[in-house]
Amino acid sequence: MSEATSEKPKTFGVLNDAAVARMRQKLGIQYNQPRAPHNYEVTWDGSRHFAQGYGDDNPLWGKADYGVNTRWGGLIAPPLFSYSMGEPDAPPHTPEQKALLKGDPMAGIGSYQAVMEFEWWRPLRAGDRLRRRVALVGVLPKAQSAFSGKTVGEVLAFIYRNQNDELVNIRRGTWIRAERGASKAKKKEYELPKPYTPEQLAEIDAAYEAEQIRGAEPRYWEDVNPGEELPTTVRGPLTTTDVVLWHLGFGMGTTPSGAFKISYKVRRKAPGLFTPNDLNIPDTVQRLHWEKEWANELGIPVSYDYGAIREALLSNIVTNWMGDDGWLWKMNCEHRKFVYKGDTYWVKGRVKDKAMTERGGEVYLEIWVQNQWGTVVSPGEATVLLPTRDKPVTLPAPAQEDIDRMIAHEVERYAKMDTGVSLDDAG
Repeated sequence: MSEATSEKPKTFGVLNDAAVARMRQKLGIQYNQPRAPHNYEVTWDGSRHFAQGYGDDNPLWGKADYGVNTRWGGLIAPPLFSYSMGEPDAPPHTPEQKALLKGDPMAGIGSYQAVMEFEWWRPLRAGDRLRRRVALVGVLPKAQSAFSGKTVGEVLAFIYRNQNDELVNIRRGTWIRAERGASKAKKKEYELPKPYTPEQLAEIDAAYEAEQIRGAEPRYWEDVNPGEELPTTVRGPLTTTDVVLWHLGFGMGTTPSGAFKISYKVRRKAPGLFTPNDLNIPDTVQRLHWEKEWANELGIPVSYDYGAIREALLSNIVTNWMGDDGWLWKMNCEHRKFVYKGDTYWVKGRVKDKAMTERGGEVYLEIWVQNQWGTVVSPGEATVLLPTRDKPVTLPAPAQEDIDRMIAHEVERYAKMDTGVSLDDAG
């Protein structure tokens, strides 16, 4: 290949209006992610292993017969269990759609997970199966950012429906696209873990002992007051073993599951998911979450966690607090700082407000994860539906029950947030 043909185009890694326009052409086109789900069906084992992976021993999703005496009539899975599910469900693409989906208009531009937002409409019961569709639903340009100047928010919607064609939940993820040169220019500051004293470890153990699961005792809307704090939960210090146990329940996520020969078959199809380790053996790029050497190669001082672990921990403090009769309807969070191996998650929350609406008793929570230094690493919010003394919770409904109309609704919703900023004119 000649030098001329091997050169990248001048637009490679450049964030401009043309790239934004090409990205917008993909809005609403549904597609599948190229990997099988970790769980095809909700089972007691799958639900229990998933909850164990983030340290949640709530019997509602951990004991096979506990749920029989609750309003659910049986076992239900933890809120984030759909992360481990979702059979490919997108319709075939037209030639025009295939052309639009081919390639990344923002190739060479950094991608950084910023926000994750959830809505849950129906419980996942034993025997349920889920199908998943993914679509780009928002492209939100911003002229200036404290992080790296011009940025674009790329919003993906992951929508799940069960075997009865009922929408179960949606997960919306926002990734910030920023020119890598600008982001490198910003000095990185690391707050690294240090060896724990016996007193610090004793404090963590005491928090484990004090953890409360509301369970069968109803928490009524009338008894909740703005300003009250949720009981703190703790998880950590984070070890490599914790990450292994997380994967047992969650699955691998990026790299399809399977060892040895199965891993080879995956590598043969997607060699970019593997890089050589210090023995020149190809291994998953995900190992930066448990292999310090690979994390160092990528400029990160210590292996670190997954954002989804923190999302599970935030849901955990809410479900502990609300009890079996409550419903976690909405949750969102931002991931602002690394959580390294050796860090401790202190999960906290408070009641911001409450209201009686047409859906019933709603409670609005401020929730967050902070590390052992007191630094907030993932702030978030949640909306919980609680029973009143004279009425149980009524499950919320999605904005649209039809999956195609729901995706169109999401595109329209984010279009209203688009400020129409011109990146080419931004100074």
